[in-house]
Parts: sequence; structure tokens; C-alpha cells
Amino acid sequence: MQLRQILHCDCNCFYASVEAQEHPEYRGKRIAVCGDPEARHGIVLTASYPAKKMGVKTGMAIWQAKQRCEDLIVVPPHYSEYVRYSGFVREIFEYYTDQVEPFGLDESWLDVTGSCGLFGNGMSIAKEISRKVKKELGITVSIGVANNKISAKLGSDYKKPDAITRIEADNYEEIAYPLPVEDLLYVGTATKNKLHWYGIRTIGDLAKTNPDILAIWFGKMGYILSSFARGTDQTPVAKQGWHAAVKSIGNSATTPRDLLSDEDVWLMLVILSESVASRMRELAMKCTVVEISIRDKDLCSFIRQRKLETPTCYSMEIAQAAFALFKASYSWAKPLRSIGVRGSNLVSADSAIQLSLLSNEENRERHERLDRAVDVIRERYGYTSLQRAIVYTDHKLGRVNPTEHTIHPVGYFCSG
Repeated sequence: MQLRQILHCDCNCFYASVEAQEHPEYRGKRIAVCGDPEARHGIVLTASYPAKKMGVKTGMAIWQAKQRCEDLIVVPPHYSEYVRYSGFVREIFEYYTDQVEPFGLDESWLDVTGSCGLFGNGMSIAKEISRKVKKELGITVSIGVANNKISAKLGSDYKKPDAITRIEADNYEEIAYPLPVEDLLYVGTATKNKLHWYGIRTIGDLAKTNPDILAIWFGKMGYILSSFARGTDQTPVAKQGWHAAVKSIGNSATTPRDLLSDEDVWLMLVILSESVASRMRELAMKCTVVEISIRDKDLCSFIRQRKLETPTCYSMEIAQAAFALFKASYSWAKPLRSIGVRGSNLVSADSAIQLSLLSNEENRERHERLDRAVDVIRERYGYTSLQRAIVYTDHKLGRVNPTEHTIHPVGYFCSG
């Protein structure tokens, strides 16, 4: 049986690399792609390697980054360009295999097992991909070559930039075991701290720990972490065009100013609920549960949810349910910094429902048709072409555009 040949390709300093391609004057300079400080997103999203050498890191506040690097060039993000370049990179990947699974805009797994007869082994294909991306797009990729997804990702992270690292059975322990345990996918800060408390600091330590003991500490995830550490992960790479079943749809925003009153919260809930409901209608889905998430100015947060009597994709019904949840859950001990709305437990829009004598289904359907008409106008003329009057009651909060694209990585386990 042929061993799998899995690649993990990671575009180096992706946002910064795209900016340098589009603006040659940035090439070789210390640049950082940063969010908008006025909208309170003033952090480093990506820094170029010259900036990283000066200590600039992703997630660092702009003022901190400038303390490390006085001549840092701060560049605003251009997500449409990043999406465009991501598509170009994907086209190169798809020349070699139809099993391409994105992990965010700048990373993908490729299963090239079935392509080895045409293009050579995994290392040969990795070298071709690296050369093509550099020649055709002017950016670089780091690639891990392995027989499973987790080891391949370790390989792409092992050397940067513009490197190819093979991690397979013959050299796995030599390369992987000395690495810190947090280098494994899904070992975040909380899991790392817990493992450290038990004396597990490297991937080798984790691999040598009895999986049954890990299961006592972490539940089912303990067995998964053990498999990851031992290099025996068998998770398949999803095929091109595969999509996981959508289980929930949400949107959140860090607000341009602190939320100080119920009126502020209601305005934000209306804006966010419109975007959530619109996405549901696009997918022909309705939610049966509404969830809110809030974070105060000291970054303390909580989530609350409630079940609806009837599935809905009517934006104001979602907003009203979210506002009732908020009123029942928060007493304004502190101003709020961010807020989110999510519709979950989704069902098909044409699913049969049990009607209540007290509900007005005809009225709900009329409002949903009105929402769909708004969707059509906004799709054609833009989000701001038709807005509720409430958004004009507050200049700062009303300018929040919930349709601005924020990229989130696809869940690792979504493909099985």
C-alpha cells in the first residue's frame, strides 16, 4: 500500500508579500499590514521579514511595533487583493491535485498521492510548486512534505521563508520530538499550560505519554493529541470544492467606540443581525437558536443563547431575541468593547414547522420577503445603498459595515 504524500503550503508573510508585489517601493522594506486604529483594530496583521527581524510580531499593537522598529511602514489591509492572490495560488495547487483543502487564505493542504505517477514524489511536486509560485506571483511559500496533515504542517513551520522540509517515518522523531508541544495544531495557550503543569513540554514528551492518561486529562481530545504527537494522524484532505455542512452563522464587531447604553447595543445588534439573516437567506437556512457574545472594555467576555419558538431568517426577529438575551444577562458594570450575534441549530428554510396559535406566520413571511428585496438591492448597489434609519442616529457606530470580509480558518476536523 502506497503511503500518502501530503503537502502543507504556507505563503510567507502573505499580506505583506502581496503588498510588496502590488507596490514595488515596499520591497525589502520594513512594512507591517495593520488594522485601522480609528476603528480600534490597530494591530499588526502581518509583518515583512525585515520588520520581523526588528521584533515586530503579528498581534502587536501599532505603537508597540513602532517602538521596536522606528522606520516601520504601516500599510492598511486590502483584503480583495489577498483573496485574488489566494485564488492564483490555489490555481497552481489544483494543477497537481483536486484534493486541496484551504486553512485560511494563505495555507492549504494538498494530497498528491495520486499524482506521483505523473509528477514524481511529494518532494518533487513541492519543488515545482515553490518554483511556480515564486516565478508567476512573486511571493514565496514554505512547504512541509509528510504522510499526514499534522506532520506536513510541522514541516511548513519548521523553516521559513521559502523552504521545503520533509518529515516522514525515517526522520520524524529527530525533527518533531524536540519541538515545543505548542507547535502542534490545536495546542493553544490553555492546553499548553495544562500540559506544562503535567511536565509535558515537547512533542516527544507528549508522544511518549500514555494516551489513556491524556484522555483522563483532556477527554476524547487526549487521544487526538496523542495521535498528532506520534505522527499517526489519518485525517483526509478534502477534495476541491468540498464544503462542510454549515451549522451556524455569526458576525461580530469590535466597535469604533465603547458601547455605553442599551441604545448603543440595540443599534449594533440590528446591524449585525441583518448580516447574519442575509447570509442565512443566501443559504436557504433558518436558525432555531440565537446567541450573543459580548466583551467589555477589560476584555472579559461571555456568551448566552436562547431557543426560538419558530425557525427564522427575519433580521429584526433575530435582533429582538438577541437584545432580550442581552437585557437579561448584562447590568452595565462596564462599557462594552465588542459584540456578536450568531444564529445556530440551522434548518432548511422549507422545513416543516409546528405552528402556534399565537404566532403570526403570515406577518413573518411578509417581513422575510421584504428582507430578501433589501438583499437584492444591496447586492447590486452596495451595502450602504439602503439602510435602516437607526444607523444614522450615531455617526461612529452607524458606519460599521458588517459585510467587510474577515477571513477565518476552516476547522481542521470539518473534512472528517
